[in-house]
Amino acid sequence: MASSPKADTVKFELGSRTVSVPKGGLYDRYRMNPNLDEIEADPRVRNVDFFRGLSKTKVDSPIGETYTPNFYYAMSSARLTLLAPSSAIRARLPKELSPLELVPGVGLVSVIFFRYDVADIDFYTEAAVGVAVRPARHGGLGAFDLITDLKNDHLHSYVFSLPVNTEIAQVRGHDGYGFPKWVTDLDVDINAKTSTARVANETGGLDVGFSAATPRQKTFRSGDRVSSLTSYTQGANGWQETFNQTNVLAAGSARFPRGVNLELGEGRMSDDIRALKPFRTLRLDVATESQAALHMPVTTSVRSN
Repeated sequence: MASSPKADTVKFELGSRTVSVPKGGLYDRYRMNPNLDEIEADPRVRNVDFFRGLSKTKVDSPIGETYTPNFYYAMSSARLTLLAPSSAIRARLPKELSPLELVPGVGLVSVIFFRYDVADIDFYTEAAVGVAVRPARHGGLGAFDLITDLKNDHLHSYVFSLPVNTEIAQVRGHDGYGFPKWVTDLDVDINAKTSTARVANETGGLDVGFSAATPRQKTFRSGDRVSSLTSYTQGANGWQETFNQTNVLAAGSARFPRGVNLELGEGRMSDDIRALKPFRTLRLDVATESQAALHMPVTTSVRSN
């Protein structure tokens, strides 16, 4: 049941928790099942063709009855892919998972910053520290897995940090999906010239800072460049996997980029980066325009190592 404690926010119950969302925003009006024609009229959204090919399903979840997938109609992201010792990654991973190795002894760490301008749960920003892992039910060689995943634009990951800047994003992500999410001040600004981000720690100081020149962007027609990601989490009933599809509309990359500044301060996110011991930046990928569909997690089996 919604109420209006303030003129600009509305409260909703998600499972056992109460969150505030913008009054008159997409979540307030549509509860995860919006009118795509209205979304398409938003000048920030190029089109909604990608979403017309996906159907929303009402499901029960730890946060109550909800619709899946969660749609992101206008978003941007900056991702640093770093090389790190497999031993450091393995030491942090649950024993059921194994690092995906670029070469023997070297795995991949990602530090990513997101800005969601138009989404089913309204505007928010997010950051992530994760690692590439071998598919949970695959016993093959890591190099084969990496080649196959890159060829198919489908990677598998395990996330250590996932701070956000809104209550609803934190509750849905943590309680609904099992991700390590918390709320903090988090600024992300991504445009055709520069990409910057600042994640605050619990005292307002610096956790992680990031800045880089945005690689030259190439535009794509909707549906021409769709990638996917499977993330593993441990829930109350065992392992689960979350499937995410990304429709890239404008993006660019730089290998071994120069002039990238990743500043580590004091906080949960910087602690996770340090523990993974990255030693070189392999790639910078920036998408100034993209869309995504995040599906609710499903229970899965994980191969014992």
